[in-house]
Amino acid sequence: MDRFVVHPGGPLHGTVSAGGAKNSALKLMAACLLAPGRHVLAGVPRIVDVEIMAEVLQAIGAQVDRGPDGPDGGPGDLVIDTPTTLVPEAPYELVEKMRASVVVLGPLLARTGRASVSLPGGDDFGNRPIDIHLHGLSTLGAVFQTVHGNIEGRVPGGAEGRLVGQRVVFEYPSHTATDNVLMAAVLAKGTTVIENAAREPEVSDLADFLTHMGARIRGAGTSHIEVDGVDELHPSPRSHRVIPDRVVAATLLSAVAMAGGEIVIEDGRPDHMDMVLRKMGDLGVTVTQGPEGMRATSSDRLHSVDVATLPYPGVATDYKPFLVTMLSVADGVGIVTENLFSGRFRYVDELRRMGADIRTEGHHAVVRGVRRLSGAPVRAPDLRAGAALVLAGMMAEGETVVSDAQHIDRGYEDLAATLSSLGADVTRA
Repeated sequence: MDRFVVHPGGPLHGTVSAGGAKNSALKLMAACLLAPGRHVLAGVPRIVDVEIMAEVLQAIGAQVDRGPDGPDGGPGDLVIDTPTTLVPEAPYELVEKMRASVVVLGPLLARTGRASVSLPGGDDFGNRPIDIHLHGLSTLGAVFQTVHGNIEGRVPGGAEGRLVGQRVVFEYPSHTATDNVLMAAVLAKGTTVIENAAREPEVSDLADFLTHMGARIRGAGTSHIEVDGVDELHPSPRSHRVIPDRVVAATLLSAVAMAGGEIVIEDGRPDHMDMVLRKMGDLGVTVTQGPEGMRATSSDRLHSVDVATLPYPGVATDYKPFLVTMLSVADGVGIVTENLFSGRFRYVDELRRMGADIRTEGHHAVVRGVRRLSGAPVRAPDLRAGAALVLAGMMAEGETVVSDAQHIDRGYEDLAATLSSLGADVTRA
C-alpha cells in the first residue's frame, strides 16, 4: 500500500508553485463537451482526478491527450477533441471514483438532450446529495428518473429539444451545482438567471472559458449570474490557462506555519484566499505579495483562533483539516465549527493517535494545542485530511507513516517531492 513516511525537520525555505486548480480543471474539461472540435487547456495538473475525468470524457466519445511538459517542468497542455456525436453516458466504474464527474450532466443534456450518469462517489465525508443539481436542471426543463443506480435525464423533444432559460434559485450556493447549471444554460433557449450562485474563483474561470467559446454570461463571481443562451458554441480560439490552485497554496502555507521558515509560492493568488489568509495571520503566519509571488514566513509558535467554515468567500471546508492541524500545536484553545459537511471531522481520530488534544461534538471541534505531536501510523481518510496528516508528521517526534496515499494523489501532483524541495523530510514509499 502506498504511503508517506515523514520525519521532523528544520524550517522550510524555497520557491514552489501551486499549479493549476483541480476544482477548475475538472469543470473546464467537462465544458469541452459543449462544442465539437479541438480544445486546449494549459496548466492542468497531473493528478489522479484529472486522469479519471479524462477517462469519463473518453467514454463519452472525446479524445484526451497530454502534450509534452513545458520547459519549466510544468504539465503540458491538455488537448481535448470533442466529436459531433457523443455517447451521453458516464459509466459507474468511473463516476463512483470521483464526485466531480457529475458535472458532465449539464453539458450532455444541453448537447444531446439526454444523459445517463451514475450516482457519484468521491471523498467519504458525509452525505452530499445531488438534489440541488437535479433541481436546477429540472427548472430548465430536464426530466429525471433513477434507474438501476443511474440518473437518467432527458430534455423533451429529444436531440432536437432544448432546455429553456428560467430563474434558478439555489437553496445553498453549491459550487458544483452552479457549474452544472451554468454549462447547461449556455445552450438553453432564452435567458437563465441563477440566484444564490456560488462565488468561487473557479466559477469565474469556467465562465471566462465559456465566454471564449461564444457564451453570453454576466455576473460570474457574484451570487447573481445571468446567461443568454446561444444556438451553438465553438472551441476557444486560444488555449485557456487554469487558475492556480488555492487549496494547494493553503497546504504549502500551512506547511511553513507548522515547520517555520520562509517560502514563496510564485503563482499564489491572495485575492482568491482573503479569509483563510486572515485566519493564518491571526495564527501568526505573515503573508505578503510581491513581484516574485506570495511570500509566507513563520518563526514562533502559532496562536489559537476560532474558525467556522462558510461558503466562499468564507473559509472553505477544504481548508479546515489544515487549520485543525495547525491549531493542534498552537498556543491556547481554538474552536472549529463545520457548517457544510457533517462528516468532515473523521480525520480527528488520526490526529489524536499522534497526541493531539481534540474533542468533537456534532459540528464543533475544540482543539487544545500541545507543544509537539508524536509520530504514529495513521490513515488518510480523504484528500485534504490526508495532506494535513503529512503536515502533522512534520511537527511530530519520531516517524509518521500516512497510509492510503492514493487519496492524496487525487489532488496533488507529487506532495512528497514538493515538500522535500523546501527542506522537509517527506518521502513516498
